[in-house]
Amino acid sequence: MEWFDNGWGIALTVFLPLVGAVVLLAIPRAQETALKWTALVFSGAAFVSGLALLFRFDFSRTGDIQLGVDLTWIEAINARYHVGVDGISLPLVVLSVFITVLVVLYSWNHWPEPHNPKMLLALIMVIAVGMTGTFVALDLVLFFVFFEVVLLPMYFMIGIWGDRGIRHVPLFNWNIEMRLYASLKFFVFTLFGSAFMLLGFLALYFRSGDFLDQRTFDMLELAQLGSAGRFAGSFAFWVFFALFLGFAVKVPMWPLHTWLPDAHTAAPTIGSVILAAILLKLGTYAFIRISIPILPQEAKNWAWLIGVLAVIGIIYGSLACLAQTDMKRLIAYSSVGHMGFVMLGIATLTSIGINAAIIGMVAHGLITGLLFFLAGSMAHRYHTRDMGRLGGNMKLMPVMGVLLGFAAMASLGLPALAGFWGEFMALMASFNPLAGLDPTLFRGLMIAGAIGTVLTAGYMLWMLRSVNFGEPSDEWVGHDFHDVDAWEWLAWAPLVIATIAVGIYPRIVLGFTNDAVTQLVARAFGG
Repeated sequence: MEWFDNGWGIALTVFLPLVGAVVLLAIPRAQETALKWTALVFSGAAFVSGLALLFRFDFSRTGDIQLGVDLTWIEAINARYHVGVDGISLPLVVLSVFITVLVVLYSWNHWPEPHNPKMLLALIMVIAVGMTGTFVALDLVLFFVFFEVVLLPMYFMIGIWGDRGIRHVPLFNWNIEMRLYASLKFFVFTLFGSAFMLLGFLALYFRSGDFLDQRTFDMLELAQLGSAGRFAGSFAFWVFFALFLGFAVKVPMWPLHTWLPDAHTAAPTIGSVILAAILLKLGTYAFIRISIPILPQEAKNWAWLIGVLAVIGIIYGSLACLAQTDMKRLIAYSSVGHMGFVMLGIATLTSIGINAAIIGMVAHGLITGLLFFLAGSMAHRYHTRDMGRLGGNMKLMPVMGVLLGFAAMASLGLPALAGFWGEFMALMASFNPLAGLDPTLFRGLMIAGAIGTVLTAGYMLWMLRSVNFGEPSDEWVGHDFHDVDAWEWLAWAPLVIATIAVGIYPRIVLGFTNDAVTQLVARAFGG
């Protein structure tokens, strides 16, 4: 298996879905069964390869880059095909390929209009390449390419297969379809952030030539320069600002979050699941992988602002949830709050806080992915997401009602379920942030974040009361609602099992991350 350890394992995990997309395009559109099996085979093979990475990973060296390769790619600018995984990235790689398989399984019997499985499955495969590739890239150019690969497929997925309602845009006095408005907003926001991110990458590349024989985009070399204090002063400030804009849009952090509720509301179910479960993690991961190790002093200087914005996002997201009537839009705003806890953990710059961020990312992927699956299936049956019309679901579809209750309890942070650990550890880390940060401020943020957990419980319980309990509306009398089907069970049961497993035994994630995060903090901040 030496070949597998020398980069081929990562290459298979990342690029098998791309091969699958090419094969899908070669299959006639009328052969729907062949298209489905092709997508399942290639996404499943990538998942198996991702699991093999787990077995080949040396847990005694979780802080070291493993199973990778460093090859010449674009020699003129010294950009390299440098990939690898450590204890920080590997859990997110596995989450990415795991969610991709579940999305393909769910789509088997749940196709949005217009009915075109060939193109939709091909887009899913391309998105999978970008998601997984971002988590293994160790060169800034390679990272940027993977980071941007997801943009166009998701734009088309929302714009073509999204909800077909009408939305009025007063600023331009246009009446355009919601899906077109949301896809354009997603594209513009993400492109805006990416432009600043690219400027930051280029600035680091050109400045690295002052300290090295050859300019570099290599993240590990740039991190060594950063820990040695080579990037400082106004240069470091503006580069961190550029990277902050690029990554914060993707998270998304308040006030750059406004694209997210619209994108989730308009996207087809599988698009919402991919967006919530994986794509939001690209920004938070980038803070941990790039911003902190390469610009550690600026990370300390900006920590208070990131913490404040994170807590505003927590409170704002929760209050916005209480104002929603659309079930899917409520879940979308809940992501703003949950990612706020992730960013609060990162802002503490402690090993506990960054561990909290990573386990929070994994938990959010599992739980919110399940919530969007459920919301999509309920909308498919009821033909509405209006919570005022969905009461009494426990009597009409009791199994789906129980699953919704389970996902809501996990989302509000109930102990023994996955959502608890990220929130609890982020608040705990805020009590003792990194030395040099203002402990009074962060303890105030801890209190505000704790209030956010109460609000989270409030809106989740309100959603359950509105959707699950009470008597069904008269408009559903005589309707024969079928409960959870076999394909839904195949897609949802693994999420339920994983949510319970991580909640009871968080070492499933923290066993990967703890030593790696401790080393990252020690290298960046000397302790």
